[in-house]
Amino acid sequence: MAAGTAVSTTYLELSQEGGGAHKFYEVVVDGLVVTVRYGRIGAGGQTQTTTFSTPQKAQAAATKKVGEKVRKGYAPAVPGQRAPRAVTRRQVVSAPSTARAVAPVLWRFRTGSAAFGIHVDDERCWVGNQAGDVFTLDHEGSVLARFSLPDGVKCLVADEFWIYAGCDDGKVYDLSSKMPFAAYDIAADVDIFWLDIHEGILDVSDRAGRLTVIDHEDEHQWARRSQGEHAWMVRADDGAVYHGHHRGVTAYAPDGSGELWHTPTRGGVLFGWQESDSVYAGTAHRVVQRLWKRTGAVEATYACDSAVYSCATSPGGRFVFAGDAASSVYCFDRSGTRLWKLGTGGGSALSMQYRDERLYLVTTDGSLVCVDASEAAIRAAEQGTVPVARDIKLAAALPVYAPATAASAVSTVTHASAGAVVVECFQDNGRLRVHVVSEGYDPSWNVQFPRAIREPGTRYVVDALHPASGGFYRVRGDIRRLL
Repeated sequence: MAAGTAVSTTYLELSQEGGGAHKFYEVVVDGLVVTVRYGRIGAGGQTQTTTFSTPQKAQAAATKKVGEKVRKGYAPAVPGQRAPRAVTRRQVVSAPSTARAVAPVLWRFRTGSAAFGIHVDDERCWVGNQAGDVFTLDHEGSVLARFSLPDGVKCLVADEFWIYAGCDDGKVYDLSSKMPFAAYDIAADVDIFWLDIHEGILDVSDRAGRLTVIDHEDEHQWARRSQGEHAWMVRADDGAVYHGHHRGVTAYAPDGSGELWHTPTRGGVLFGWQESDSVYAGTAHRVVQRLWKRTGAVEATYACDSAVYSCATSPGGRFVFAGDAASSVYCFDRSGTRLWKLGTGGGSALSMQYRDERLYLVTTDGSLVCVDASEAAIRAAEQGTVPVARDIKLAAALPVYAPATAASAVSTVTHASAGAVVVECFQDNGRLRVHVVSEGYDPSWNVQFPRAIREPGTRYVVDALHPASGGFYRVRGDIRRLL
């Protein structure tokens, strides 16, 4: 505290029901120093400190900041009176498999904590766990890198090139470059169960059976409450958002204008998958059901022997895979005929994905498991012949990447290299926006850009920009501050 001065603190909150904003804004004046702390209610938030030449100028600046927030709807409040974000973890029971044979596991990587998140692309396998770790591996099981996030990973989702991790702290982190960034910040009253991202639009399903939609600027768009609670499924495409809960699957128009259809399922939905024309709902009543996206009609049912924790398909839905609560994994043909059932050899599959005749599972013991799903390997496994699974170990010099929480964490450059794009941050009616400066782009479009590093008047260099159908640009590659 500065000598002879008193510290004054103003604490404000903005709370909008129905999935809207739940934010706080605190201004502390201590002599020449003004400290602003802001963020989602229940979280620590971000802090900015500014030093002024006189106490009068410091007080004037603080008064101006408070006035701006009050005009936007913030009101005085008492810190801590609102409960912090609720976090619900799926209650999972994994019984021994009833299958007569074990799947041909090629390799297994133990993440060290319970895990739900998985994504597999052409180059890498991704797995996220409740300790906040996200690991990337190649298809042969070599660990390439580790992202260390501040809270447990709910799920991993891909949106074209971009990879996102939804975490228990309500933030969704973009992992597409070496430095992860918080791309979205979900309202504190949303008890997140699952999420999906399509063309930069975030769809969140929650414990109450609500669907919340947030745009590329991290601003609330619309919310709907479905007929059932415990919404463990949300999938999105150009035509609809598909919301799975304990009473079935409900499809909504992407703009929130209304419900398109609702289909009751055989048991509450525990997991969802989608292909171009169909959505697949794995349920607590031991089935996966394939629903036609246009009308919600049930096209096929895939019967398992226990509650279905996860499901996936091969491209086009030619084969359908399911993981149950009894540590078994199944394969069906498109019509619903069961082709095989095998034990996972390591707990129930909470998430899964198929790629190039391999089935990747995240199991209840926190392991990423690679199964050889080729016809020859499956036939051999059914006869009791399986390969010796390799246990993958972490490399001693494994790169670890943590999120950037302030502009100071971003590297700097003095000029833009050939092919790079320059963007600039500016104030727009009290909000920080980012537009393109380089030629060849629409200067009126916003750029989806990490909020933690936005500074008005600052220019940044990005590797590339890609247009999204909603009329904005998305950053691809690394971000550097231009000096």
